[in-house]
Amino acid sequence: MQRFYFDHNATTPVSPEVLEAMLPVMTEVYGNASSMHHFGQAARHKLDTARRQVAQMFGALPEEIVFTSGGTEADNLALFGVGGHVVTTAVEHPAVLGAAGQMDSTVVPVDGRGVVEPDQIRRALRPDTKLISVMHANNETGVIQPIGEIAAIAAEAGVMLHSDGVQAAGKIPVSLSGVSLYAISGHKIGAPKGVGALYVRKGTKLTAMMYGGRHERERRAGTENVAGAVGLARAAEWITGNGAAETIRVGALRDQLEAGILTRVPDVHVNGAGAPRASNTSNLRFDGIDSDALLIALDLRGFAVSSGAACSSGAPEPSHVLLAMGLTREQARSSIRFSLGRTNTAAQVDTLIDAVADAVSHLRKLSPTYV
Repeated sequence: MQRFYFDHNATTPVSPEVLEAMLPVMTEVYGNASSMHHFGQAARHKLDTARRQVAQMFGALPEEIVFTSGGTEADNLALFGVGGHVVTTAVEHPAVLGAAGQMDSTVVPVDGRGVVEPDQIRRALRPDTKLISVMHANNETGVIQPIGEIAAIAAEAGVMLHSDGVQAAGKIPVSLSGVSLYAISGHKIGAPKGVGALYVRKGTKLTAMMYGGRHERERRAGTENVAGAVGLARAAEWITGNGAAETIRVGALRDQLEAGILTRVPDVHVNGAGAPRASNTSNLRFDGIDSDALLIALDLRGFAVSSGAACSSGAPEPSHVLLAMGLTREQARSSIRFSLGRTNTAAQVDTLIDAVADAVSHLRKLSPTYV
């Protein structure tokens, strides 16, 4: 049976150009980048080059890039590294909400589209607030937050702004104007798992979260993952050259998917409709359907989709993002996320539409809640 992947927000396949860039580093440039001998300096050269390439994607300085093990560590480093009172939103990734839960924090609600009202952020600020943390694009719905307006509020209040850009990088234009800290993850953009980066604006005071060495300008101890950094850099380089065109291509596929399903299947709703969304993400609610049952039905037909964030799969509770948007628990459990990427084609989308229509029709015949 042929299989098709529509879960790129969970992780992406390592792209061919990334693999090509990493292989010689893994086999030939195996020195420790902190060593002074030939092998170490060869690794240092690769690491420095990678740092410049990642910085170029953001229009940043190389010294503003801190390599991490991924988006979760980058988010944690941002929050714990700044400390103090933090203002965040109810739809953040668990990497942010979990860290904020260990701190003095205020969690701001969102509207029915999943968008935070900037004035809510302003009202939540306190004299001791040090950080605002608002994600750029949501991992479940693709909804884009008004980072520019929030950055203006942060600047006015003299507060730093952190944004989780894990689902934004490579999918929407990214401007770091007014942003002090910005997190990305390699495996969301065609690089391998286990590498990410945190942009730290020059002059931003950040306390290290890990100790043991003076790596990454004393901001992140531990021997650098040189091969991973090279992979992340090659993915960033590809985005710099091809990202705009790919965003348009994938956006057309996402629109094709939504239009096809909404035409073929009754009682379907787009979660986040009316808000700006990342072009690759569609979160659809199917009345009378259990999302896990639909996920399995589609998997049996050869399609990989998601019923929520991959890091929360198997959790008994429905999506905190959808609940924060005002959906009932039943509605949240009736929602499926489709996230597209470089591997998808128009023909695959047409086949997926047929599979969804067939699976939903079958499951609704068995559903006691769909009339």
